[in-house]
Amino acid sequence: MFVELMPLLAGRTVLITVAKVDHKTLRVNVIPTQAKADENPALTTPLTYTGSPEELDADLGKHLAGYVQIHQQTASTLAEAKATMEAAAKAAQEEAKRKTEERKKATQKPPDKGTAAMVAEPTSASSSASPTAAEATSSSASTGTLGLFLPTTPEPASTQSKGGLAL
Repeated sequence: MFVELMPLLAGRTVLITVAKVDHKTLRVNVIPTQAKADENPALTTPLTYTGSPEELDADLGKHLAGYVQIHQQTASTLAEAKATMEAAAKAAQEEAKRKTEERKKATQKPPDKGTAAMVAEPTSASSSASPTAAEATSSSASTGTLGLFLPTTPEPASTQSKGGLAL
């Protein structure tokens, strides 16, 4: 029985209790204690085996060996999952930091010379009905608007001829 417990005892304390249930039956509890404060509670799940003293002598060692094997597999799986989650969290933080730095660089980057020249040079679109961005900005400054709305100017009355009369 204690040979089977040795791998489990390598990293933690194990409590063993034996209680008499009735005149022919015993209950054995094998309870691993928590090794670290942040350890998963699944690793402290106890094993309880109830049977006659003869059954305990014959089978408890096999059950303990299986219990210890499952316990070690669970500990290994939990450690792998924790490492994977920590790596994923670190990668996500680095990605967020990289994107933040890219945004900062994009907002602090001075405008290209070609773009500045296009805005500074008003286009001659005399036949165009809508004003250019430069014209809208200059006219909005004079009218007191913020360039959100185009200034309204009354259109001249239309002159259509109907039967030779101008309306």
